[in-house]
Amino acid sequence: MALLTTSEAAERLGVTVGRVHQFIKEGRLPAEKKGRDYFIDSKDLKLVKNRKPGRPKKAGKKRARTRTSKPIPTT
Repeated sequence: MALLTTSEAAERLGVTVGRVHQFIKEGRLPAEKKGRDYFIDSKDLKLVKNRKPGRPKKAGKKRARTRTSKPIPTT
């Protein structure tokens, strides 16, 4: 069992340390907290390796498109 720091896990996943913390907070990535730092088993990285890229779409109302009008000529 190889334990990784959050920065090492972030480097292997190609994401930021903040994103690794978010995975831990959401419960998607198991981690063990020792002192103020989290440690992640290298085998657990596969749990978040095949994720969808980008930001998830917000649920709820769709944004309405507005139509731009032509400027009114002044005389």
